[in-house]
Amino acid sequence: MTTGLADNVRKYRRVAGLSQEALAHEAELSPAVVRKVEQGGDVRVETLHALARALGVTTSALFATEAPLPVTGDEANLRHLVELRKALMPPVGIAATFSDHGEAGELAVLRREVKDGHALYYADRYTSVAKKLPGLLRATEATVAASDGEERRDAVVVRAQALLLAGKYLTQVRQYDMAYHALAEGIRLAREAEQTLTAATGVVGMCWLLLRQDRFDESEQLAAVTAADMEPRISDAAPGQLAVWGELSLRVAAAAVRNNRPDVVREARRMAGAAASALDAEQQDFPSHWGSFGPVTAELKAVEDLSITGDARGVLRRADDGLLSRKAVRNYGKPTATSWDRHRLDVAKAHAALGSHQDAMAELDQLRRSSGEWLKHQAMARYIVSDILRSRKRTLTQEIREMAAHLGVTE
Repeated sequence: MTTGLADNVRKYRRVAGLSQEALAHEAELSPAVVRKVEQGGDVRVETLHALARALGVTTSALFATEAPLPVTGDEANLRHLVELRKALMPPVGIAATFSDHGEAGELAVLRREVKDGHALYYADRYTSVAKKLPGLLRATEATVAASDGEERRDAVVVRAQALLLAGKYLTQVRQYDMAYHALAEGIRLAREAEQTLTAATGVVGMCWLLLRQDRFDESEQLAAVTAADMEPRISDAAPGQLAVWGELSLRVAAAAVRNNRPDVVREARRMAGAAASALDAEQQDFPSHWGSFGPVTAELKAVEDLSITGDARGVLRRADDGLLSRKAVRNYGKPTATSWDRHRLDVAKAHAALGSHQDAMAELDQLRRSSGEWLKHQAMARYIVSDILRSRKRTLTQEIREMAAHLGVTE
């Protein structure tokens, strides 16, 4: 029971002079959903976005600190991540840190290992990434310890890059505490080595992590302050600088749209658009920057705003048009697999919201074939299938049954 959230929704509703039925109408929700929230029931964050917009407050204003619900069903993950946890977060005692010491490696080999791990990540080979990371983290740590002078600085940079890769993977699979540790340490080491661009890349990842944890205010503030510190002179900025600045602007917008701050969203999208316009192609060069950035990515994220605010028709109007048309993608280059897949998930959500279940399932089936492991970690995919299962009046098709089984949806 989330009594603090319930009290906040009720308080702001009364301040606005709305009945439960009137709030439901303004938020385009059913009165039963509003009653459920005010009675302490659990709802999706997107429902809270809708309520916040209707009440004219930020989404984070509705949140309240309470005792967490019991954690169940995570026992397998604890076992799967033992080796990575040992490499990333060894025990710390009074006099020493107890860690499994790896062997120092050649910096060129370690750099290649980081790039290989990143390629595996985008190839949807999460198990391979999980197996690679413990050895890579131990080797980079040992290399830093065995180096000095300029060589040590180079080793620190590679260690930071390995940590950022770990943070990216762990955020994607929703292991947030481990991800925070990896990202924070990666940013710290990049700053120590005076690699500002690498540190800013880590901040992009940190903002994504904060967003995943519904820490909208902090994510927006961190991205905005870092973007201001990093703002380049567009006329002579290197592509990597533009990409990182653009990514930070996208993070500002992503946090603000979820937090019902439309003025901030518009300005952040304007800055991202300026950075994207200065690039003639999508930029993908981890660890120089976090993912991909360019005209196509900027447009994908603008369409994502429509999905978050519930404009399903707007999503479908722009999904395959303009900068997202096949011609534009050929000209500018395709963004990272995860960015593109997230966009198609928004399209599936829009189809489902409009009752086009067959079209929604077609999008999901394509994602299962191209990025099946990624899809398993997407809560939105489970929500879409759950909604289809609840609303479908006809017998379930084999396609729907297989998708529900793939995503672990039982209702």
